[in-house]
Amino acid sequence: MTTAQHLVHAYETGLGLEPSVLDGEPAPGARLAATLPVWALAAGSVAAVAGSANRYRAALGLATRPTRLDPDRIAAAFASERLFRRAGAAPSIFAELSGFFRSADGWVRTHANYPHHRTRLLRALDLPADADRARLTAGFATLKGAEIEDAAATVGAIAVRVRTEAEWSTSPQGRAAATGPLVAVDPRRDRVPADPPRPGAATPTVERPLADVRVLDLTRVLAGPVATRTLALLGADVLRVDPPHLPEIDWQFADTCQGKRSTLLDLRTDLATFAELLAAADVLVTGYRPGALAAAGVRAAARPGLIEASVSAWGTTGPWGGRRGFDSIVQAAAGISLLEGGPDRPGALPAQALDHGSGYLLAAGVMDALRAHSTDGVGRTVRVSLARTASWLQAADRSPDHPAPAPPDPAATTSHGDIVTAAPAFADYDDYRWPAPPYGSAQPFWLDAPDRLRRG
Repeated sequence: MTTAQHLVHAYETGLGLEPSVLDGEPAPGARLAATLPVWALAAGSVAAVAGSANRYRAALGLATRPTRLDPDRIAAAFASERLFRRAGAAPSIFAELSGFFRSADGWVRTHANYPHHRTRLLRALDLPADADRARLTAGFATLKGAEIEDAAATVGAIAVRVRTEAEWSTSPQGRAAATGPLVAVDPRRDRVPADPPRPGAATPTVERPLADVRVLDLTRVLAGPVATRTLALLGADVLRVDPPHLPEIDWQFADTCQGKRSTLLDLRTDLATFAELLAAADVLVTGYRPGALAAAGVRAAARPGLIEASVSAWGTTGPWGGRRGFDSIVQAAAGISLLEGGPDRPGALPAQALDHGSGYLLAAGVMDALRAHSTDGVGRTVRVSLARTASWLQAADRSPDHPAPAPPDPAATTSHGDIVTAAPAFADYDDYRWPAPPYGSAQPFWLDAPDRLRRG
């Protein structure tokens, strides 16, 4: 059994499904090469989506499709930031205050790509708003990693101590992150006797089995947007909702919002409009830290039968259950950075594989939850975490003598105007239904089928 097959089995058996057989897994070559089996995570998570989509098609009485894994397409999708171009220019992936810094007793890693995270990080170190990387470096050098980590958590900044795998796996937060299924799909008590046909709903097809599904997307960077982009590719009407007071990183939006619509809505002042959207939605996908949306008044149970899906950095239990985090931060805390680094500096996986892999697994979980809901009307909660995905990756077979990773294939891209992005990871789809729309360009309401078909 290949390692990618092991991931598919871990996903399926965690949901109580009969394990499927993944035939003809291609050799990836040096793409995504690393000590840890990044290719297996990539291929396995894409295969999990393909299997889930086929189960959903079968439940609708549609024909299924064979799973085709294209190494170039999958590697390009997972390393999409390395292929993205706007007017020929590559994006700046990490901001000035994001990255590795030496502490008094080792290393820390920060994430300050968003302006509000930068502000909090400087506040944690009691530095002025205009402090540069040199001043932050000097400040970190006087403090131990644990002190930096605690100070950051206190003000909502994002910085972690770079740990060894043993340190992470024996810590309370590491043990909590490694427990439970790879993707949790749990039934709730709310249900609807039957979902009535929606007036004007599009008809599902083999290519677009989710054509009559509405998805509210409250996610950012990167796992959540990857999940909802996948649902949009399969036909869902995905409406991404962003707060107008928190700016988005434009190239990341363009790289992950294909096939969706985008609207701005302040839940602090207009929860009523969001409640109307939620009442007519089939799926809610969230990517904010656990508890944040509930504190804002968002209640999934207000829509009986809703599929509520969420991605978090550390999971929902344990001492870090409510903390913020990103792929690079989880790699650092979980020991991956030291494993993939050199003797003088921590390193990283050849792609943000925890994000992308978790995103595809979340999309698979949503479709399996929708399929189950179609038979019993029960609402379900679907959860993934980057740290849980990392624990699977770290437990899988390793290749310490791997070749240097090859760059993603520039041919595995698609162009619209002056924007170049990676093509879909799925070999059956040449492109997304449309490129990312202008940020916040849609009104906060659902479209009827004729409008959706014209847009597609």
